[in-house]
Amino acid sequence: MTTANAAAIAHLEKQLNRHKLDSGDLDGLHEELTEIPLHDVVHVVERQPSKRGAVLIRLLPPERAAAAFDALDPAHQAEIVEALGREDVAGLFSALGAEDRVRMLDNMPAEIAERFLGDLDEDARADTNLILGYEKGSVGRAMSPNVAAVGPGEGVRDVVDKLRAQADDFETVYTIAVVDPERTLCGVVWLRDLFRAAPDARVGDVMRESPAVQVSDDAEDAARRLLSSGQLAFPVVDDGNRLMGIFTFDEAQDIVEHADSEDTARQGGSESLKQPYLSTPVLKLVRSRIVWLLVLALSAILTVQVLGVFEDTLAHVTVLSLFIPLSTGTGGNTGNQAATTVTRALALHDVTKGDILKVMWRELRVGATLGAVLGVLGLAIAWAVFGQDIGIVIGSTLFCVCAMSATVGGLMPIVAKTVGADPAVFSNPFISTFCDATGLVIYFAIAKAVLGL
Repeated sequence: MTTANAAAIAHLEKQLNRHKLDSGDLDGLHEELTEIPLHDVVHVVERQPSKRGAVLIRLLPPERAAAAFDALDPAHQAEIVEALGREDVAGLFSALGAEDRVRMLDNMPAEIAERFLGDLDEDARADTNLILGYEKGSVGRAMSPNVAAVGPGEGVRDVVDKLRAQADDFETVYTIAVVDPERTLCGVVWLRDLFRAAPDARVGDVMRESPAVQVSDDAEDAARRLLSSGQLAFPVVDDGNRLMGIFTFDEAQDIVEHADSEDTARQGGSESLKQPYLSTPVLKLVRSRIVWLLVLALSAILTVQVLGVFEDTLAHVTVLSLFIPLSTGTGGNTGNQAATTVTRALALHDVTKGDILKVMWRELRVGATLGAVLGVLGLAIAWAVFGQDIGIVIGSTLFCVCAMSATVGGLMPIVAKTVGADPAVFSNPFISTFCDATGLVIYFAIAKAVLGL
């Protein structure tokens, strides 16, 4: 963003803050909105509460309004829709692609979603209902049915003319599916291949094989495969290898970005916001955090119970209480490191559910090595300050806690994947609580054995 654009955005936001939404003097902003780039307009809308965002969308010319609305997150779109009149929304909604309409509908109450579906023309409604028919989280739910398809016997010149005339009807013209008369996928041809080929050549002469994904495949897995493949799109087929749609690079990027944001939020003990922070209502922010806080607070009671069990031990050797934060902090951090590493490896398919024993053995060795390093350091420092016995307790505890926490941290994401849960749910918050409680049991058990309590 240039300095000039930043100044224009700041001025625009100042105008919005100064004026009332129902006042007529916002008409002057229309000219300003046409002078700044569209991506800066989107940036301003994302920073506003939904009602102010709706005002900005309404002030834009129809074409720019549709483009800006399309660039917003589905949850943000749904909130802006509630602030706009039905006539304003109809054009914006119909201008979205079928898969984008479905994502927005998923964030709206059922009765409102049905109303918007009824406002679509017959073709748009059919495309939208087709996508709605697939399971959430599947490729079918994220694909576009508007795919360019040609036959292997068609001439290159004819195909290029067809693409030029109908480019606006297709989701992308850079990857063209090649199908037989029954729409069975034969391969793909790239736009670059068509430009390089002789005009009198046949599509079958220049087509190439391409990975395809099925409508029932997991969308996140397919998205990560597409992003790592170097291709711009994958054809989508059914069980009979018949062409159903196209799964594009930008769709894959959105899916992976959403999944990564969700994992990051859950690892931090909250839910993903699904829209920009400044445009998210305060109550939504509260809801995204309160459930996790309650769950973690209840889980933390386990740690309190452990301390209660060893209350007599603490009463006899009060110095042990000084090292409780060291034990719990080291265990939680070690478990979180292992969980984050394995969760990422699962997402990249470096690790599968069948590798559980390999991961456990690997993390046990990693944790033991880390514990040995920290344990020797803890032994030396505690021995120098509090004496030999306390030094042995601290050194042994750090070794055992690191080995245990790394093993559990590496194991839990795979267990979550095996039972069909999100590995991120079993990551940092729960692992920290588990390792805190278990680490305290190990700590006091070692202390009782070494000190003879």
